[in-house]
Amino acid sequence: MQSAPFLTIGTRGSMLALMQAHLVRRLLSEAHHVAEDEIAVKVISTSGDRITDRPLSEAGGKGLFSKEIEAALASGEVDVGVHSTKDMASELPEGLGLVAFLEREDVRDAFISNRFGSLAELPEGAKFGTSSIRRAAQLRRARPDLDIVPFRGNVDTRLGKLEAGIADATLLAAAGLHRLQKADRITSYLDPQEFPPAPAQGAIGIEIRLSDKRTANLVKALNHETTERAVAAERGLLSTLDGSCRTPIGALTEMDGANLKLTAEILSPEGSDFFRLSDEGRVSEAAEIGRRLGQRLLAAAGPEFRLKLGL
Repeated sequence: MQSAPFLTIGTRGSMLALMQAHLVRRLLSEAHHVAEDEIAVKVISTSGDRITDRPLSEAGGKGLFSKEIEAALASGEVDVGVHSTKDMASELPEGLGLVAFLEREDVRDAFISNRFGSLAELPEGAKFGTSSIRRAAQLRRARPDLDIVPFRGNVDTRLGKLEAGIADATLLAAAGLHRLQKADRITSYLDPQEFPPAPAQGAIGIEIRLSDKRTANLVKALNHETTERAVAAERGLLSTLDGSCRTPIGALTEMDGANLKLTAEILSPEGSDFFRLSDEGRVSEAAEIGRRLGQRLLAAAGPEFRLKLGL
């Protein structure tokens, strides 16, 4: 009779998701001196992968790339869920938790075009492909003349749409392109001070059943503490703002020794109105800094703006 795997990892089936899951498998294998093939990788189809005919903001927002994996976790079908943390809802299902994070990759958005070198070089009225409401709002603020066109799909799908001329340029997370060995496709990078990325962008998160102490002990060996603190601040912000795919939110964490500074903004979808503030404190207070900054942003925005965004 075949023995049970050492662990079973649940993941989406995209090339990037599989790469991230196999990276976690390799690191677990090395940390615990077990053969990689003793750690199973189970591909799980998610709602976010299946919905391709409309923006995710119209289909339920964050959680669409994780809820089926979380159901498999809750049922014991898998032991570990590997996620792009930026896709995770601010509130996780009862009994589940993100307990470890790999070292964070580049947080920036990457500008990609076959014809133009930067956002500033795009001609007036150029077609810009994105289905991210944060990116669309930031682009409209910086370049209200651009024509924003829908651009759903995985990395290769979006690069293919660019090749087909559906848009003159697009934005992708630099982290994903780096992990897929596609950094050569990057034309330039957006300044994260001017274009704060999505909260937790570039961070691979590991989710488990909180009652599963064995798995908790196994995955904690992979945790990168600096990344964990930054993500705590940014997810603390989201928990206060109730951030979903329907809310344009950007966040940037900077750390200097024991000090942490979080800068965040909320925008109207058209980018004409936005509020940006910073807060800082001790690294050990990361989540509280995020929650505090979220409250300050809500207060600064006022009831009319909050109603507009459903905050």
